[in-house]
Amino acid sequence: MTVVESVLSRTPEPFRSVLIKHRELLKFAIVGGTTFLVDNGVWYLLKLTVLESKPTTAKAIAIIVATIVSYILNREWSFRTRGGRERHHEAALFFVISGIAVVVNLIPLYTSRYIFDLEVPHVTRFVQEFADFTSGSIIGMLLAMFFRFWGFKKWVFPDELGKRRRDSDEPDDDVVPLR
Repeated sequence: MTVVESVLSRTPEPFRSVLIKHRELLKFAIVGGTTFLVDNGVWYLLKLTVLESKPTTAKAIAIIVATIVSYILNREWSFRTRGGRERHHEAALFFVISGIAVVVNLIPLYTSRYIFDLEVPHVTRFVQEFADFTSGSIIGMLLAMFFRFWGFKKWVFPDELGKRRRDSDEPDDDVVPLR
C-alpha cells in the first residue's frame, strides 16, 4: 500500500473523494510536512548552536537544505506525471522558484526580529522563540508553500509537458480505487 493509499484509507467520506480528486495537492502537502521537519530541525540546530546570533541566516540555510529534499521528493513523487523538460532545465526552474520562495519565507521572520524588535533584550527569550517560530515556520512557510505550489505547477512541472511521461509504460503507483 502506498503512502497516499494509506492516508486515503483512513480518511472518511466525503473528504476521501476530494483528496482523490486533488491527489497531487495531497502529495505536495506530505512532501511539505516532511520538509517542514527538515527545515525546522536544521534551523533550530543552527540557531541554538553555531548561528545563535544570526537566526535569519540559520533559517536561510535550513530552507536551502529543505529545498533540496523537496526537489527530490516532488520530482520523483508529487509531480512525477508532470513536466518532461530536461532535468537540468527543470532543476534550474525549480531552484529559481524556490529561491524566490526563500525570500517570501524570510520576510515575516525578518519583520518580526528587526522591524518589531521581537528579540532579546527587548523581549524575553520565550517571546523571541515563539515569535521566531510563528513568523518563520508558520506564516513564512505558509506564504512560501502557496507560492511554490503555484509556481511548480505553472512553470516547473506544467501539465502540458507531462503527457509524455504519463504515456510511458511506467505504472501509476498511487492509483486509488473509489470505495
